[in-house]
Amino acid sequence: MNPRASRGSAASLPTPQQVAASPLGRYRDLLDDWDAFAAALCRPLAPCIWANPSRIAVADLIELLAAEGIAAVTIPWLPGALRLPVETRAGQHWWYCAGLAHAQEEVSQLPALLLDLVPGQRVLDLCAAPGGKTAQIALALGNRGTLIANDIAAARIKALQGNLDRLGILNCSTTCTDGANWPAAAGQFDRILVDAPCSSEGTLRRSPPLLERLDPGSPARLAPRQRALLRKAVQRLKPGGRLVYSTCTFAPEENECTVAAVMAEYPGQLRLVPIALPGLIGTPGITHWEGRDLPAELALALRIWPHHNDSGGFFIAVLEKDARTAAEPDPLPAPLDPSDGADWLPDLSDHYGLPTDWFRHLRAHRQTRRGLHLMAADHCPPALPRAEGSGLFFHRTNVRPPKPTTSAALLFGPAATRFHLALTQDQRERYLRREQFDPTPAQAAANPPGQVVVSYRGAVLGVAILHRSGIIESLFPSRWSGCTGGS
Repeated sequence: MNPRASRGSAASLPTPQQVAASPLGRYRDLLDDWDAFAAALCRPLAPCIWANPSRIAVADLIELLAAEGIAAVTIPWLPGALRLPVETRAGQHWWYCAGLAHAQEEVSQLPALLLDLVPGQRVLDLCAAPGGKTAQIALALGNRGTLIANDIAAARIKALQGNLDRLGILNCSTTCTDGANWPAAAGQFDRILVDAPCSSEGTLRRSPPLLERLDPGSPARLAPRQRALLRKAVQRLKPGGRLVYSTCTFAPEENECTVAAVMAEYPGQLRLVPIALPGLIGTPGITHWEGRDLPAELALALRIWPHHNDSGGFFIAVLEKDARTAAEPDPLPAPLDPSDGADWLPDLSDHYGLPTDWFRHLRAHRQTRRGLHLMAADHCPPALPRAEGSGLFFHRTNVRPPKPTTSAALLFGPAATRFHLALTQDQRERYLRREQFDPTPAQAAANPPGQVVVSYRGAVLGVAILHRSGIIESLFPSRWSGCTGGS
């Protein structure tokens, strides 16, 4: 791969003087070391990835990256995550397209960790796109049960679904609605995440041009929206349930003041939970801002400043709802069309030699005329709001011959005992570029013509066609082509 300048390149990063002259200057009195804070914002942020536990162990991912010339560093306070060299562009590597890992800023990985997730819980991610936190939640639930990922923007839902498909998420339905008006008909949830849209001041190390666009009036304009989202989450939370409210901004109006306002609307029903993450340096939530005293318990919230952990900036509050509050009845389930899943899946299993019980915890259903979706058998989305999608798009049945999707191949490919072709490095690069290429004599001898699952170093990349002419045709989707050149 030809190195490219990172988004936080030296040419685009601000100076300490520019940081001081920006609206961020109003936080000077909140900081232990203003100079260190400003200096941190003038350094590029190292990218971070987490290993997909359904596909690779962290130790194995470290070994794989080392073989690719990438030195990864573990993060003591973030299990499963790895910090990469600044110049690394994770999305341009084959292992990323294979769903072995996902790129996500390290502080952004904390909310899902603090939800205290266990399989069997019903979970709502109210502002889910682009889906990194959603995928973390889904995998923490064992890729089983019911997770709803909502976002207000249809275009963002499409990007979210793409990430979930690449990572093999089966227990999630996506919805596109205003989270502040989330319907009561959807029922209540054991866990809710509100990663609220905000002024994004904490992302400056990833997006330096944002400094010039910071508007001192943004926090006051955004706060009503954030209160509405948090208020709705409180209403949809089950008695005894846990809610995490987070932002990637420093503004107290969007953080402690928002939490204080909503807690005041539900006196005695909510309590803040202490946050303890060994190895992470954080500061307590503030209890005084611009002449206003806030409840002392707001100190139990967590502020993360960029200079303490060489990270982005973040705010997190963990709230629990009194178990004595009134519970609501379970919602009506969404109707699902299981038509002809029982007919198609056995043929797919036979072709690739899958174990006879491979689909035992899964069910296929038809959402579109194009083909079948696959989801966890115990996934039960509510009837309202209507789901944009449930599970992942698995099998195209409107083409001849029918074929599995790339996300399906990533899912079942490791279990395939037939029509499975291991690529060389050169073939991998050509496959990811959607080119045609020749099989080796050994590959041609081992595989009859037809659809084949292709892999590299044991990791499945997708589906190809071995033509009778002896040519291999890549079916790698163009929308996944961030892995240009097989880097």
